[in-house]
Amino acid sequence: MLSGLAESRGDGSAAQRVSPSCRRNTSLSPSKQKRAPYAPMPRSNPMAGIGLKVVSVTVFLSMASLLKASEGIPPGQLVFFRSFFAILPIVVFLVARGEFIAGLKTERVLGHVGRGLVGVCGMGLAFFALTRLPLPEMVAIQYAMPLLIVVFGALILKEDVRLYRWSAVVVGMIGVGIILWPRLGVFSGSSGPMNALAVGALAALLSSVVGAFATILVRNLVQTERSATVVLYFSITCSVVALVTLPFGWVWPTPAQAAMLVGAGIAGGIGQILLTESYRHADVSVVAPFEYTSLLLSIVIGYFVFADVPTLEMLIGAVIVVGAGIFIIYREHRLGIETRKAREATPSPPG
Repeated sequence: MLSGLAESRGDGSAAQRVSPSCRRNTSLSPSKQKRAPYAPMPRSNPMAGIGLKVVSVTVFLSMASLLKASEGIPPGQLVFFRSFFAILPIVVFLVARGEFIAGLKTERVLGHVGRGLVGVCGMGLAFFALTRLPLPEMVAIQYAMPLLIVVFGALILKEDVRLYRWSAVVVGMIGVGIILWPRLGVFSGSSGPMNALAVGALAALLSSVVGAFATILVRNLVQTERSATVVLYFSITCSVVALVTLPFGWVWPTPAQAAMLVGAGIAGGIGQILLTESYRHADVSVVAPFEYTSLLLSIVIGYFVFADVPTLEMLIGAVIVVGAGIFIIYREHRLGIETRKAREATPSPPG
């Protein structure tokens, strides 16, 4: 999942994958209930939603490829360019829709700052891993994030996670372990300092952990904030926080590097817009599985652009993780249907 690269997705779309048990724990005042992210709209065009999702995945992979190709740029500087130049397409989009002013309004500035700080850490770790690992491997390890979201949802949001989803989480993490195993030198018996690939693999896994926690924060924010507000403040916060790393090794990019960095930032903003729009045209259960097209695309891009050849362990582990992730999406979809049926069967109180 391109979570660490894409936001850790600050657009709120990841937060739409909220299980019914999470919804029932939400208690908001009537005044805050009015500040829903968007007015409900019929999700009656699944093909448009799927198409937008696949395009967004492609754009995010293009962004990642540009960042990876700009060799020699430190992670903090990558985060700044990715975040700052993403603001441009986001602002243009919001102005075109007449939502820019509304997107600036918030009563939860500290919530946005906290979410931004966590997101910066996840993005920095992801970009560091991107500079150390083959692109397909980085993408495959990031698929741990939806599994970890289930874990954090149960521990933090007190969601009711049953045996099926816990089993999928365990199986999926075994897949992640298969991907990581060779990189951590277990088979080689190396006892020396971890090499760059091992450090990169650990950074990718940690970025998934941080990204999953960031998604939990986004779930809380979108209960009262517009998706546009979450996206905008995330990009602003990341840009400001990334500047703190300026004294720690920033370099003056060459014209080619500067073009790639600016292009990556703009692509990131466009990807967020496409991602958000995809979830407005179709249900999450329809759109979300197409996130995994990123594995095939990353293998193609990695092979032809970076000469990255996927390992057998990566392919086996990725198939296991993808299977577990799709099963979790299916189970959450089924739980949503069961919850709606139960509500429809419950008679309204007299009054």
